[in-house]
Amino acid sequence: MPADPLNSAGPPQRIHPAGRPVLDGEREERVEVRRSARRRRTVSAYREGDRTIVLIPARMTADEERRWVSVMLDKLAAQEDRRIIGDDALAHRAAELSERYLQGRARPDSVRWVTNQNARWGSCTPALGSIRLSHRLQGMPEYVIDYVLLHELAHLLVPGHGPGFWELLERYPRTERARGFLEGVVAAERLPYVPWLRAE
Repeated sequence: MPADPLNSAGPPQRIHPAGRPVLDGEREERVEVRRSARRRRTVSAYREGDRTIVLIPARMTADEERRWVSVMLDKLAAQEDRRIIGDDALAHRAAELSERYLQGRARPDSVRWVTNQNARWGSCTPALGSIRLSHRLQGMPEYVIDYVLLHELAHLLVPGHGPGFWELLERYPRTERARGFLEGVVAAERLPYVPWLRAE
C-alpha cells in the first residue's frame, strides 16, 4: 500500500469489535478503524499483528462503518482461506518442487505446518526425512513458501549451508526475491509501531 506519512485527517483512532455477534468458540477480532478526509469512496483493510486495520472515508456514518468493517473482515478471511494450504497439499507441492529443481532426489517422509517455530521459517531433520514449516508463512506469497520448502528439501541432500547447498537453491529463479521478502518481514517485525507512518 502506498504510504501516507501524515495520516492526517479524522478523529482519533479507536479499537472496537467487528460490529457483528461473536459466535460460540470464535475469538473476537481486534479491529482498528482509521478515518481519513483524503479518502473519498474506497475502503481497504489489512492485518497487522493480532488486529485488523480498516481504512474508511471520514464522512462515513457509524452504521456504514459497522457494515464496511464486517464486509472487509469477511473479505480478508476469504482471501486467507484461499491462501492457506493443508499438510497434504504442502507435501504434494514439496514433491513437485523436488522433481522440478532437484531431479526428484529429495523425498521427505513428512511435510507439515507447525505452530512452535517462531524463530525460524522452516526446519528439516534429514535422519527422519521430516520437514516442518512455520505457520507464520501461511498467507505469504506462494513463491516465498516454495522457497522455504525448497530450502528444506535441499537440506535432505546437503545438511549444511555450504556452496553445494546454495548451488541447489540457485536453481530456483526466485531465491533472491523470496529471501528479500522474508528479510523485510523480519525487519518490519522489529520496528516499533508508529501510527502516523502507517500506510493508507
